[in-house]
Amino acid sequence: MKHISKYTVAFVIATLFSALSCNSPEEKNKAAETENTTAENNTPKESKVIEAMLSAQQFEALQMQVDTLRTRSMSGFIKANGQLEVPPQNEAIITTVLGANVVSIEVIEGDKVKKGQTVAYLSHPSIIQKQTEYLTAYNNRQLLNKEFERQKTLYDAGVGSGANFQKAETAYQASTAMVNGLEAQLRQLNISAAGIQSGTIYQRISLRSPIDGFVEKVKVKTGQYVDPQTNLIEVVDTHHVHVDLMVFEKDVHKIKVGQKVRFNVQSVPGSELTAAIYSISKTFEDNPKALHVHAEIENKEGNLIPGMYVEAKIETDSNLTLAVPESAISNDAGKSFIFTVEEEGAAWSLKPIEVITGAKDDNWVAITFLNPVEKNMKIAYNNAYYIMAQMKKGDAGHHH
Repeated sequence: MKHISKYTVAFVIATLFSALSCNSPEEKNKAAETENTTAENNTPKESKVIEAMLSAQQFEALQMQVDTLRTRSMSGFIKANGQLEVPPQNEAIITTVLGANVVSIEVIEGDKVKKGQTVAYLSHPSIIQKQTEYLTAYNNRQLLNKEFERQKTLYDAGVGSGANFQKAETAYQASTAMVNGLEAQLRQLNISAAGIQSGTIYQRISLRSPIDGFVEKVKVKTGQYVDPQTNLIEVVDTHHVHVDLMVFEKDVHKIKVGQKVRFNVQSVPGSELTAAIYSISKTFEDNPKALHVHAEIENKEGNLIPGMYVEAKIETDSNLTLAVPESAISNDAGKSFIFTVEEEGAAWSLKPIEVITGAKDDNWVAITFLNPVEKNMKIAYNNAYYIMAQMKKGDAGHHH
């Protein structure tokens, strides 16, 4: 033990030097920083509520759509095509019973008309002739009535011939039938028989609407000669417009009265209309082989015109779920979010809520929430992608 080699001494000195170096202030600081960094990484960060703020001008410029949560049937439906129709009793074709010339047209297409309102005037010598025929028959009946009364008096007194009485009675009855028949024709022409009896001859007749509604078509011009039963003017009562769908044979067994129908029309863009089936045809059309299904529109709005093309979905079950438009959902880092909306003074606050998306129907998506939410909370129905971008932009601005 007395003979310690020079290598052993060198090793001991090196070990001491290394220990002293590790305990130097600089090394201690580095070690502390490393320890703190590790601790930070292992400590969960406190979650922050991030929101996007939109000014009133931005909110209006983006045409933000805000609404509460809705339930919607996202499965169990049949697609069907068709068009808007009105029942036959709510459509009218105005014609004339006599050939005549159009002297005046009182309406144009799109005008609202009432039942009995004059839509045009006609004139022709045959109309005047019909009135003179009536006046002649009416005056002749007056004479025959007096002769009938005279013969009846003589016959009742026993001084008149029964044959003369019967002859006068027959002539009077025939004259009365002719007058009644001509009066019926005058009523069809909208001519007052009482006016003719007083000596008035009408130069023109009026065509009147048989129903309330709107003028759909005017097929004549002023001065035009029109034959009897010619289609002159068409009127339709759009108050009773409904959906007429064609359902194919393979889907008929799924259809029943009372089912809901969802559809869109071009005259009401961006708005979904609903209807309820009230009638199902019992016979198939040949081409295509399908049944007519009629549905009454529940939320009529806009300009619903018969003949408009309709693409619809008939709900065949009651599988309802919360759903929002696709434009209300933003995806970020593999997660889906919608945004609640609250008005704060002159600005709007939009906060994200994570959701789980489900079935998709057209541009609607079923959603479920990870945590309970208020049923009446308002959410943004559009511009979710832009809102998320604004939120990220605002969040990034707070990091330096």
